Amino acid sequence: MAKKTKKIETPIDQRETFVSIQKSFADSDLSVSEKLKTLYILQQADTEIDKILQLRGELPLEVEQLEEEIADLTAKSARIAEQIEEMTKFIAENKLNITECDAQIEKYKGQLDNISNSREYDSLNKEIENQGLLRQIAEKHIGEAKDRIFDKKNDLEIVKEKISVRTEDLAAKKQELATIVEATSKDEEKLRANREACAAKIDARTMSAYERIRESCNNHLAVVSVFNGDSCGGCFNTIAPQRLIDIASNRKMIICEHCGRILVNPDFE
Repeated sequence: MAKKTKKIETPIDQRETFVSIQKSFADSDLSVSEKLKTLYILQQADTEIDKILQLRGELPLEVEQLEEEIADLTAKSARIAEQIEEMTKFIAENKLNITECDAQIEKYKGQLDNISNSREYDSLNKEIENQGLLRQIAEKHIGEAKDRIFDKKNDLEIVKEKISVRTEDLAAKKQELATIVEATSKDEEKLRANREACAAKIDARTMSAYERIRESCNNHLAVVSVFNGDSCGGCFNTIAPQRLIDIASNRKMIICEHCGRILVNPDFE
């Protein structure tokens, strides 16, 4: 008994010509006519989905950008608050140093009353002078830290104000987007279900070509019908008479020689 020959699928090449796609187009469980009609219905669904997405405009991107900006501002606010906390601790440490310096100065002054020679007197005065210098340095550090805290608090208020404004903007954008989505969600759901049903009937090679044409066209129209009896519905260039006959026959895929779109019978409309 003869073995059945297993068909080998050729990998899809994004650079392949439409001639090779035309050759494999007829090799399907669907008739060429049904396949062309399915492509046309697929295009109509995609066009309606595009209109819905266009209605939303830049809102999804604006919402995403605002969320990222608020996240960045919140992180910046946290960093500034952390810096203020560190400088507050630094001030407390220097205040403690001042207290210790004062205590040392008082101790050395008390020892001055019980000195026995000038060398000891000079040594104690030197220690008092050193503690005084350390005290001045601590006071300087405190003053500088307080100035930095003042500046950082101003920065923090500016950031918090920005967060408040951006949060209000985000809430408004989200509400606007939610309103549009709610108004169009049912239609979009039906259209996407219809699209998936059509795409499931089309072979991967043709779908790849379809998506490639959509991406290359400004209006995302990959499948168009004949316009005004003799022109491409995409680029409006005149179609040769023989090609018009081929399109009307629904027996093979015809590609516009000017724009590369797939041409279908206007009866499909």
